[in-house]
Amino acid sequence: MNTFDRIGIKPGRAICYSGYREGQQPGGKIPTYEQVKEDLLILHGHWRYLRVYDCDEHTQTILEVIEKEKLNFKVMLGAYINAEMNNFSCPWDGGVYSQKQLKENRAKNSWKIGRLIEMANCYPEIACTLSVGNEACVEWTDHYVHEDKVSEYVERVQKGADQPVTFCENYVPWMYKLEALAGVVDFISVHTYPVWEYKHINEAIEYTKHNYYSVAEKYPDTPVVITEAGWATRSNGRGIEPTNVNEQHQKAYYEQLMEWTEKEQILTFFFEAFDEKWKGSPHPAEPEKHWGLFKINRTPKLAVKHVVKQRVST
Repeated sequence: MNTFDRIGIKPGRAICYSGYREGQQPGGKIPTYEQVKEDLLILHGHWRYLRVYDCDEHTQTILEVIEKEKLNFKVMLGAYINAEMNNFSCPWDGGVYSQKQLKENRAKNSWKIGRLIEMANCYPEIACTLSVGNEACVEWTDHYVHEDKVSEYVERVQKGADQPVTFCENYVPWMYKLEALAGVVDFISVHTYPVWEYKHINEAIEYTKHNYYSVAEKYPDTPVVITEAGWATRSNGRGIEPTNVNEQHQKAYYEQLMEWTEKEQILTFFFEAFDEKWKGSPHPAEPEKHWGLFKINRTPKLAVKHVVKQRVST
């Protein structure tokens, strides 16, 4: 029996979705109903699963569009938990906060977990899985939460909602520090980014396979999903060699990833649907801004031009 059958998930095309456009960002102006509808109609019919990151107003709009427009999507809902401890190992600005801020974050995180449960119960036919955080335990995170606290959040969501619960994290912590958490979640979610680890496109897919199988073989009785894997298309040299990222490389990685994961029936969320200008530094070639299969104006990049009609958003 496929291990995914145990949690009621069937592998299919999946993608990470965040709809922030020019002048929009979390905590500020957010996409309208019509903008989200436009995005989802672009993705509809090509991807079955969507992953969203927080239980905020943007996610509420996404769920409303799917329900009202009767779109055939299943959604992994998330609660983006913020730092509850200082991480002095964070290599960039961030990671260290006042005790007052950490206390406020803990209270907000608890509220978000409750909100995640509410959303899951309000949209049981759309929300298929739930995540209690994103990259909060890896050594370089700027929003560190201890794995024991993550386990508490997982158990709280499991008690309050029917959907299977996970925690989305880089593959590395699953290998040494998240063993106890792996025994609590209903399935394990891993992130793999060969380009961030200085791998050339020619060695990328084999490196991704190694990342995945190292975790899957460590936990043979627990389903393992890839909740992020992707390839940027631009870089200013910040962490990624500019000559190693372009649309041709993204297309090659996307096609190889889809071929392998579909053959092996590994549910894989490609990162990501659309470029997001708000991310990272102000530099226009900041790699954080350029992971989408579509540009910020919703025109398709090379990897998906053959499957998606070109649309230009104003």
